[in-house]
Amino acid sequence: MSRKQDLLKRHRRHKRLALSIGLALLALLAVLLAWWLLPLGLLLGFVAHEAWFADHLFYAPGDDYRHAFPADTPTFAARIEGGTLRLEGDCGEADTLILQVRLTADWLGRWRDPQVWIGDDRQDFERGVDGQRYLNLSGQQAALAAGELRLRGRFCRLASQATLYAMRNPDYRQARVLVVAPHADDAELAAFGLYSQCAEASLVTLTQGEIEAQHYRRLGLDPVQAARLKGRLRTWDSLAIPLWGGVPQSRCVQLGYYCLQLPAMAAEPTRAFASREAERTDIRDARRHNPLPLPGDVDGQPTWNNLVADLAALLERQRPEVVVTPHPQLDPHGDHVAATQALLEAILLSAWQPHTLLLYANHLHDNDRWPMGPAEGGVALPPALEALPADRLWSPCLDAALRLDKAMALAMQHDLRVPLPAKKRLRRQLQRWLAGRRWPASGEDEFFRKAVRRHELFWVRELT
Repeated sequence: MSRKQDLLKRHRRHKRLALSIGLALLALLAVLLAWWLLPLGLLLGFVAHEAWFADHLFYAPGDDYRHAFPADTPTFAARIEGGTLRLEGDCGEADTLILQVRLTADWLGRWRDPQVWIGDDRQDFERGVDGQRYLNLSGQQAALAAGELRLRGRFCRLASQATLYAMRNPDYRQARVLVVAPHADDAELAAFGLYSQCAEASLVTLTQGEIEAQHYRRLGLDPVQAARLKGRLRTWDSLAIPLWGGVPQSRCVQLGYYCLQLPAMAAEPTRAFASREAERTDIRDARRHNPLPLPGDVDGQPTWNNLVADLAALLERQRPEVVVTPHPQLDPHGDHVAATQALLEAILLSAWQPHTLLLYANHLHDNDRWPMGPAEGGVALPPALEALPADRLWSPCLDAALRLDKAMALAMQHDLRVPLPAKKRLRRQLQRWLAGRRWPASGEDEFFRKAVRRHELFWVRELT
């Protein structure tokens, strides 16, 4: 997570510099003109910051996104005429459609989030956008083929010329699928729609998720007790909530390693890394409901070698054809990067070899709001300022009933039910009034907005 931490430090440094300059100017005006300009300026500055400048956006809105696809991806020239997308050619039976087009914000698009309406779908972008972006047209194939797919910008303009990438995938919902979740809720955030429709799905959660348990101290617990309670609750979540999506506990495994320790484990594979907050070193307590024995059960040590051996044993037991796991280049969370690293090492050790990885990103380096815009909209491709591997994409669609089930699965997650702090509540209210933003009624956590969408999005990486 070092790059994201560096970006955040730079962002905060620039913000402190701007704040210092602003305060100095306000103080000068108060001395020269009137004392009340200082408190008034501070109030207006706070409101403006919370409404328009509080996003963690670590790039310029005028930067182009840089997504690459395999060389054999069918590509079609397209144009937007009279608000309708016209395609030069036939994209056939492609299931995932991505339109590369230049967006340019108008003057209102510097204060309100620019929107692109694709039929009845809506995909949002950065205020002040002025660069190449990638719209997700998956699910719109019939309207596109009929020449009836409407595109229009609100608070932005779309260039008349565009490029359509048409990708065709097997229906991975018909395969045996294993979802790798570094923490409880990662599987639901990224892939509830997928695993709840799978013919045969299994889930493995790598960590207990016990840290940052301040919320539970209100119950009169000390920090260690609070961390242990949170670990128990999230362990339960990882085993019980998949049943809402049709996956029984007999196909769910909790490995019980400790949160934010996976990168350190990877660096020293034989060393045991205890919980940072729960004062525990034995992972077996979190495994007592697992449906099968695993190599790490022998000594209960939280080591990298045990983690890799556990995953190799699961591959041989579950025999998945497809494994869903975090994108190692796009998702910067240290545990997420290490989870996929451990999986790849386990595949080398295992007698069973899956043929496909489906990669997901629940976090980004550059933009904490992606997917931008309100819940229920589509998922445009994320910011990519540095070239990513040229993977194919698969973006299955979720209907309204499945989106509701996904929202309810998130509502069951204890970690997504912590009340918002007062400052965030005030920020949201100001953004609602001044920036036109909306949040769903299903839950307060930002993931209810980001994850409950018309699409889920996976990068497809074949294993050969």
